[in-house]
Amino acid sequence: MTEHQQHWPGRPQSESPQPSENAAREPAGTPVDTPATANAWTAGGAPAGAGNQAEGASGGAAWWAPPPPSGASWPSPAGSRPSSGEVQPPAGEGTDPLTTTIPLDVPAPTPPAAGFPPAGDVAPAGGFPPPESSGRRRIWPIVVVAVLLALVAGGGSGAVVGRYVARHTTTASPSSTVSSTTGNSATSSTAPTVPPAPAGSIAAVAKQLLPSVVSIIVTTDQGGDEGTGIVLSSDGYILTNNHVVEAAAGGGIVAVTTADGRSMRARIVGRDPTSDLAVIQAVGVTNLQPAAIGDDRTLQVGQQVIAIGSPLGLSNTVTAGIVSALNRPVCTQNCSGGGTTPTVLDAIQTDAAINPGNSGGPLVDMAGRVVGVNTAIATLDQQPFGGGQSGNIGVGFAIPISEAMRVVKELEATGHATHAVLGVGVRDSVDPTLQTPNGCLVVSVTAGGPADRAGVRVGDVIVQFGDRTIRDSDSLIAATHAAVPNSTVTIGFVRNGSRHTTQVTLGSASSG
Repeated sequence: MTEHQQHWPGRPQSESPQPSENAAREPAGTPVDTPATANAWTAGGAPAGAGNQAEGASGGAAWWAPPPPSGASWPSPAGSRPSSGEVQPPAGEGTDPLTTTIPLDVPAPTPPAAGFPPAGDVAPAGGFPPPESSGRRRIWPIVVVAVLLALVAGGGSGAVVGRYVARHTTTASPSSTVSSTTGNSATSSTAPTVPPAPAGSIAAVAKQLLPSVVSIIVTTDQGGDEGTGIVLSSDGYILTNNHVVEAAAGGGIVAVTTADGRSMRARIVGRDPTSDLAVIQAVGVTNLQPAAIGDDRTLQVGQQVIAIGSPLGLSNTVTAGIVSALNRPVCTQNCSGGGTTPTVLDAIQTDAAINPGNSGGPLVDMAGRVVGVNTAIATLDQQPFGGGQSGNIGVGFAIPISEAMRVVKELEATGHATHAVLGVGVRDSVDPTLQTPNGCLVVSVTAGGPADRAGVRVGDVIVQFGDRTIRDSDSLIAATHAAVPNSTVTIGFVRNGSRHTTQVTLGSASSG
């Protein structure tokens, strides 16, 4: 059986970066989880670091995420020896349904800073794990500084010519003008009239949304990142991914470029590592066009959507696809456990082409409304043309806009966000004698926490959270992550072979 894996690209480097003199700074904490237990957010704080998740002998998918700014080491791929001294967790290691974080970046072709993956096979200490077999699949964040493009030469030679496309792609000026020599050709012509695109078409949606999408470039003294943003207001408030701008929180320059080519500086309003969301504000503008915000809760599998962004540094790029799945649990950080609560995205899955540089850009329905924030992709672990990720394979993930807008309101008001807390530690390993094919086993309960007050006990198997069926620990973490803090939900669990339900009032923890 082919083993699969998913992960995120490492942070790229930029050429001749210049540090900012007025960079914003944002705090971030780290929740703690133990191999057989997990207390999600008992003391508050936001998860940080990077890791992977492996289903061990079961051969399930593993998900990768980039390391945090602190330079935490990357765990090794599933089925291989851990790198940088990190111990691979045993089967059934505890995780905690809390909230989590995700990132998207791509390594530049220049040598990266410590803690980010190089182009070759050898990872630096505390850095990116070595590449796996070509059959594995990885998840990358979507920020890029430069990418190798291959051009196939004509004439039957089959030669492949490569060139780098950096942030500022240049186009050669034509050296000559080609004109018709036909005797009856007119000396001038009138451009054809382009009819308006039909309402609800890809062309109509693209025309509507492109003015509300910006390219984002971050420059620091360690390198740079590039991504996409969604305009929220005419005075320059913009939604993007935290991993796009987090480097600038420690000193750097954030710049945005609009679809019509205007460039301006931006400041960081607030960041939330737990949800991998951030709000920035373009400085000195009053006439940006806000995007229309939709409702992801009305989405259906198979519904057509489009993605807009700056993949590989190519701004104003539009791609189309469908909603492939809803409420897809995608672990993107700290997935091996090892003392830190995992970050699990409650994602919209799409086959619309998403690549490094799309991070923070909109996933849009055919009414022109934003329904998600493009955040992660899965790629096959192949390295054509000398290294790097293989790019889009039709498996992309977006943060639901309903979750994103809740975080946006808190970031705009306070600079940080809060997230729901259940207060249990769980693992996938379920005793067959419990006679339940799904669910996750409770291995610890936070004393006095929400689950404890509702009567949940160690040994219970949680099989329901609200209207969702819980199949494993990741699905419980994702469901908790998507819930509103301090809200009340119904928890279904199996105890001693009998099904029970209880009402749980979730807690709240701040990521800042």
